[in-house]
Amino acid sequence: MARAYSRLPAARTDPGSQRRRPRAKVRPRGTGMREIVDGIVMWSWLSEPHGYNFNGYFVRHPGGNLCIDPVEPGDDVLALLRREGVARILITNRNHVRKANLVREQTGAPVAIHPADAAYARGQGAVVDAELRAGERVGPFTVVGVPGKSPGEVALYDAARRLLVVGDAVIGNPPGRLSLLREKVMDDPPRLRESVEALTSLEIDTLLVGDGEPILDEVGSRLRELVATFPA
Repeated sequence: MARAYSRLPAARTDPGSQRRRPRAKVRPRGTGMREIVDGIVMWSWLSEPHGYNFNGYFVRHPGGNLCIDPVEPGDDVLALLRREGVARILITNRNHVRKANLVREQTGAPVAIHPADAAYARGQGAVVDAELRAGERVGPFTVVGVPGKSPGEVALYDAARRLLVVGDAVIGNPPGRLSLLREKVMDDPPRLRESVEALTSLEIDTLLVGDGEPILDEVGSRLRELVATFPA
């Protein structure tokens, strides 16, 4: 049964303080954490410029717990990660390093990303300790290559649970549907569309997305609806 976690109260600010000093950069708003499916905790931050959540995941596994695409963690998330431990931090693409360095510092877990995205991630200040290659087994997941948004984009597929975790290959926006990011942020739009179309061959009941809202039923239908919009 999914467990609900309380959301931390928002910090209060002094309205007059903004007259005394320059306005600080707005921090994205946390939306708490919850066990989205059995054994997988999701926590989110609302990206106001995008209009949807960015999501990180903590996956419990007997062979070692995993953290995927960690977004800004609140104190509750950090406490969970430290208490239960993290064996590996998995990054699905070069733009989802997010708070991997912080989680690494807090837990001692190594960070893994596909080698084709590693140089870019390091250039953005990320610490990369290991490679993540298509076909590799990591905990309950098989690494699936989904290049196109970036050359090293991967998804994580748990065949036993018919569950897929994606980073930027598809986004869960608007809620209940799937879409692609804008082509201007893709390295190779046609290749990404091919990668997404290939996902329709997988048996998927649950789709956990890095951006937007997860799809918890009729995943195949949602994927096929998206593919049907692609140019011939």
